[in-house]
Amino acid sequence: MSISHRQTASGRPLRVAPAWVGAPTRAEPDGHFLPVRDAVWIWSVRRYARLALWALPAAAVLYGWFTLGVDSPPGPLVIGLLAAWLATIALIALAGLLAGSRTRRCALAGLLITLAGATMLVPLAAWPEAALVETTPLAAGHVPDLLTAAAVISGTGLLLIGWAVFRSKLVNPADGVLLMLAAIAMGGYTVIAQPVPTVGALLLLAAGMGLAWTGGRLVPRS
Repeated sequence: MSISHRQTASGRPLRVAPAWVGAPTRAEPDGHFLPVRDAVWIWSVRRYARLALWALPAAAVLYGWFTLGVDSPPGPLVIGLLAAWLATIALIALAGLLAGSRTRRCALAGLLITLAGATMLVPLAAWPEAALVETTPLAAGHVPDLLTAAAVISGTGLLLIGWAVFRSKLVNPADGVLLMLAAIAMGGYTVIAQPVPTVGALLLLAAGMGLAWTGGRLVPRS
């Protein structure tokens, strides 16, 4: 006896996730529902995205350590790069979770802008100013301005992602507000003195913990 594509192996009806999980709520044009293999694939991707959200509070902790200027064996550059890497993973996962919401375009735009700012910020922060002037057609003395522009671009992208979280109605809107406040504080890191950048890291930590906790409860475990 063959098993229907609308039933599981135990004979129970197959429950397909709603639209915000990434699965269609209506039958396809040919009259068939979502195949089991597609539902399993979608569930696996969403599970990865929910787990990857925990990289955001970890990035916030490292960023706060970076802003404090604590002398440590890895060095501030390694800590900053690790924080940026973890934040990138978490923001990609967050944009994926918002892909089925009404704010998916805003989340995607925020992700792309944030990645553009981070791509611009990493070489400026990693290389000495003399090396940048020698290897690029930049005039001497413009590196601080470029650092400020890169930080503002990254902060703008994070602000859009926070707005998408606030308007998505999938997670706690307060996490979106915290994310936007963190974006404002962190976007002005190169021009705002302490303790504002550290406060931004704490806001990002609070937002990341909230998003990781509520994001992990969006879809049942089984």
